[in-house]
Amino acid sequence: MPPLIDALAWVGNLAGFGARAAGAAFTALPRPRWWVRPFYGMVVGALPLAGVAGLALGVVIWLHTRDVLARAAPGAVEYLPTFLAADVLLELAPVGAGLIAAARTGASLGCELASMKVGEQLDFSPVAGEFRKGGQAGPRVLAAVLAVPVLHVVIATVALGSGFVAETVAGHTTPLRYETAAVRELYLADVVPAGLKTLAFGLVVGVAGCFAGLTAREGSEGVGKAATDAVVVCALLVLAADVLLVGAIKAFG
Repeated sequence: MPPLIDALAWVGNLAGFGARAAGAAFTALPRPRWWVRPFYGMVVGALPLAGVAGLALGVVIWLHTRDVLARAAPGAVEYLPTFLAADVLLELAPVGAGLIAAARTGASLGCELASMKVGEQLDFSPVAGEFRKGGQAGPRVLAAVLAVPVLHVVIATVALGSGFVAETVAGHTTPLRYETAAVRELYLADVVPAGLKTLAFGLVVGVAGCFAGLTAREGSEGVGKAATDAVVVCALLVLAADVLLVGAIKAFG
C-alpha cells in the first residue's frame, strides 16, 4: 500500500485499540490487584529521574530568569517566583512528566508486551478490550494514567523547592515572600487544567506503549524495535496532546 494509506491505517488501528484499551482500563479500576504492581513500577522507577529533572528545572530557570529580570527594570526581580511557578506549573512539569513517562514507561511497555508476544504468553487478540482478551493493556494503561500525575507533582515540588533554596541562598527572599510571590498571579483555573493534562499524557503513553508491544513482529529484533517505536510514538503523542489541550483550554477557558 502507499505510505499515506499505511499511515492512515496505522492511525486508525491505534485509535481503535486506544478506545478498547481505555474501556479495559476503566474495567480494571475497581480491581487494584490488576494495576497496582505496574503503577508501582512506573512511579518508583521514574522517581529519581523526575527528582533530577525538577531540581535542574528549578535551578536553571532561576538562574536565567533572574538575570533577565534584573536587566528589565528595577524591582522586577521580585516577580522571579511568579515566573518560576508559572513556567513550572503550567507547562514544564506536566510536559516533563509526560516525556519521562514516554521514555521510560513507553519503552518498558513496548518491550514487555513484545517479549510476551514472542514467547507466546498472550492468548488474545491485541485489539480486544476484555481483560482476558486484551486486558494485558487495560491495567497498564490505567497505571500510566495514574502514574504521570504523580511524576508531575514530584517535578513541580522539587523545581519550586530548588528555586526557593537558590533564592534563599542568594539572600533575596524569605519563605513567606517567596510563597506570596509564587502564587501572586496564578489561579486554580490556570493550574488545575494544566495538571489535568497529565492524565491525557498517561493515557497516550499507556496506549501507544502497549500498542507498539502487541503489534511487534516476531523475534528479538521485533522486541527491540517495539521498545524504540514506543518511545518515539509516545513522545510525539505527548507533545501533540499538549498543543491540542493547551489550545482547547485557552479556547474554552
